[in-house]
Amino acid sequence: MTAAMGVPPLMGVPPLERSREWGSNREWGKVPEELSARVPVEQRGVGLDRDGVRLLVSRGAQEVSHHAFAELPGLLRAGDLLVVNTSSTLAAAVDGRLGHARVVVHFSTRGEDGRWAVELRDPDGAGTTRARAGGPAGTEVRLPGDVRLVLEEPLTTRSPRLWWARVSEPDVSGLMRRHGRPIRYSYTERDQPLSAYQTVFALPSADGAGSAEMPSAARPFTPRLVAELVSRGVQFAPITLHTGVASPEAHEPPYPERFAVPEASARLINTARAGDYRVLAVGTTAVRSVESAAGPDGVVRAAEGWTDLVVTPERGVRVVDGLLTGLHEPEASHLLMLEAIAGPAAIRRSYDEALHGRYLWHEFGDMHLVLPSEKSARTARTEESANPHAEHCVSNCW
Repeated sequence: MTAAMGVPPLMGVPPLERSREWGSNREWGKVPEELSARVPVEQRGVGLDRDGVRLLVSRGAQEVSHHAFAELPGLLRAGDLLVVNTSSTLAAAVDGRLGHARVVVHFSTRGEDGRWAVELRDPDGAGTTRARAGGPAGTEVRLPGDVRLVLEEPLTTRSPRLWWARVSEPDVSGLMRRHGRPIRYSYTERDQPLSAYQTVFALPSADGAGSAEMPSAARPFTPRLVAELVSRGVQFAPITLHTGVASPEAHEPPYPERFAVPEASARLINTARAGDYRVLAVGTTAVRSVESAAGPDGVVRAAEGWTDLVVTPERGVRVVDGLLTGLHEPEASHLLMLEAIAGPAAIRRSYDEALHGRYLWHEFGDMHLVLPSEKSARTARTEESANPHAEHCVSNCW
């Protein structure tokens, strides 16, 4: 679903009972604190590069293997298509004052009417922030350079966390470049330069738009690794989705976000599918973009605007055969997307292996590659679409 307006709609967002139930039934319940990646991998040892993280590979519910991310080219095939997000990361955290109190503004999403969706957070005294209640309307925050930010209305009626705000400085992107820093949360050890949050695929946007938080699934790619993949016949299809502010405390589903699937990438995806090659998304943002641009027939068409799509097992996927992503906490709505692609049994098995193997979580952590079983993904979809009562729906189930 797409829309182009000042306040994007929030439709099609399912309840998260499945995600909460999955997490509450886990023996571990929460990711152990020591499994949080506190610094980028290249800062953990001499000679390490971004591709020095580990890679958990799952094929169906039974096969799980352990690799270094640098082994990725040997795990893919000539003709495989990787869908990658070109959104660059913004220095979206800006210090401000609410009366005499210090606050941190997390700039999330720029609306078509010039307003910004923002989250106000309290400094926690340790260099990061903690959640605070949003609002009320009319709240004014003073930002550097005598800039004023005024809260106007909640982004949605479901949660007061994010608010639409009017900023007195029209060049908010410039404000962030001058006074902002990357958003980070308490599981990280220290502030990092903005370059640590840019992926090799990031491209600056002409209008200054970008992601509030890094599209982190692509972070382990290096120029050398990309060159090796291309030399082996792996193709790349660029898309853009500007991520909004996450909700590490509340684990809410994603809000409407701006995306674009260009015509050339749509053609690459459709050609790969026609040839029975695998379409593999690099990150949940790539899944959300491609599935938003796909029709009920699975054909991807060029599209841009706002997407409020949340991929669940009930909705299923129409295009994507596999996913390269980080490891998500048990309450995260992203796990529903993984279940939609691989099935709940495969995800449970993979996460058991990740915990047992002491894999690292979060944006600087290790990676998870979800591949289809040896049976053709297209064949599986055909068989399951003929059986509407199949337990795991991978075609469009709306």
